[in-house]
Amino acid sequence: MHSFQSVRNLRLDELSPADSDVLLANAHFLEQSGEGARQMGELLRGKNLGLLCESEDADDAVRFRCAAKALGARVALIRPRLSELREARTLQYTARMLGRLYDAVECQGLPADLVRQVADEAGVPVYDGVASTRHPTARLAESLGGTRSLAENRQLVLQAALVSSIS
Repeated sequence: MHSFQSVRNLRLDELSPADSDVLLANAHFLEQSGEGARQMGELLRGKNLGLLCESEDADDAVRFRCAAKALGARVALIRPRLSELREARTLQYTARMLGRLYDAVECQGLPADLVRQVADEAGVPVYDGVASTRHPTARLAESLGGTRSLAENRQLVLQAALVSSIS
């Protein structure tokens, strides 16, 4: 029986062929588990994810929340003001606090260099728009194939990315 593979230091913004293979294998496993299966709802049970975005109604925010909640995670919306932080120490403190509060953080609409700074300090997976249709993981949905729609495949790949990177 296949089990989920986790990937230490998974770089979702620069997927290697090996990382892509792991994500696709995990997405196939999710697909075989079936939608709404109890097992699927337990994979991230007890995990707290932070979602830094301006609008909770944006498509990417909704996609991220739905994917995480279907896996059993709790998602907290955080309205970011990180770009207003001018002092490096304040940004470091804020990123470290996010790392203590959350098991992973999704950043939407923040400058890439700011997301990188948060990722360097947080000590947990920090995603830069992983739920966006422009993210490299979104292209894997086309490779997933099957009878599901592209949107459903995108959801599976997003969930696979979350499960693969959150320990």
